[in-house]
Amino acid sequence: MRRLPLRRLVTLATLAVVGAATLGTTAACGDDSDAAGDSGPVTLRLGYFPNLTHAPAVVGVEKGIFKEKLGGDVTLETKTFNAGPAAIEAVFSGALDATYIGPNPTVNAFSKSKGEAVRVVSGAASGGVALVVKPGLTSVEQLRGKKIATPQLGNTQDVALRYWLKEKGLATTKEGGGDVKVVPQENAQTVETFGSGAIDGAWVPEPFVSRLVNAGGKVLVDERDLWPDKKFVITNLLVSTKFLKAHPDVVKKLVEGQVAANEFVNTKPDEAQQAVSEHIGKITGKPLDIKLIKQAWSTLEFTNDPIASSLKAGLDHAVAVGLTQPVDLNGLYDLKYLNEVLKAEGKPEVTQP
Repeated sequence: MRRLPLRRLVTLATLAVVGAATLGTTAACGDDSDAAGDSGPVTLRLGYFPNLTHAPAVVGVEKGIFKEKLGGDVTLETKTFNAGPAAIEAVFSGALDATYIGPNPTVNAFSKSKGEAVRVVSGAASGGVALVVKPGLTSVEQLRGKKIATPQLGNTQDVALRYWLKEKGLATTKEGGGDVKVVPQENAQTVETFGSGAIDGAWVPEPFVSRLVNAGGKVLVDERDLWPDKKFVITNLLVSTKFLKAHPDVVKKLVEGQVAANEFVNTKPDEAQQAVSEHIGKITGKPLDIKLIKQAWSTLEFTNDPIASSLKAGLDHAVAVGLTQPVDLNGLYDLKYLNEVLKAEGKPEVTQP
């Protein structure tokens, strides 16, 4: 079995040395001698985040949708993450076979493995991001000299803020200098620092947008307004190329689960919101306030389309603000199984990038 050499995965926010030895040396991935489409017992290790932008994954696990679609011969093991770099490290080390994840970590993984390690097989969610500021701030010019938080240096929201400010003529630096002081910090901390007055606003995803609004903030920029048709990828479904090649049948069943989970989310929103609340409660020890979920829900669109054009634009934005180098994304998307599933269900297929 061919082994990939160890590589240093350089994320935009951190420097993490990850052993990308095989992208799955356990029985879950099988080896290169496995017959494609082998229907024998397989373990699928799936990652996701316990938050609203990953609602299809949360609902798919909580309601048993993935388990049903995968069938009796596939054992589903799940693991939750709070940040994209950690999930990608797990994929590279062979600890995960697939994960729900945002666009920037997706690009990083594809780039640092020279296009070998991962493939996007479906979209999951769009939207759900905004810049929330103190009520007295009513224009971009008033942000000059202010402190604005983002979840992580170089993450998707950090890039979006810096690029928007650049377009408006305001400079930022990685070190937190420039016309606007960008302060990377965890989202939960941002709610506290906003309330204490330590920051003047934050560019964050839901449910933290709603939490900041409830803490007295106001939305200055709804990121949907910056994109064509108000659509941009916030979460997609990524699989390791190793697992995809060894078990294409399992990947197709996983995609069937993703499509079914989105169908549930979109047709039974009340049940889906309750499932998200309960599932997050099982993980964190405290259910997410159902009123907060309902407040944030309308800002999100749950779609199987990975909206590839927005991922490419986001990469261009990161290059423009000096946070990464250009990347050739050819080969990142493999939407074969997604389109097979959509076609079988009489739904519009997604254009292969």
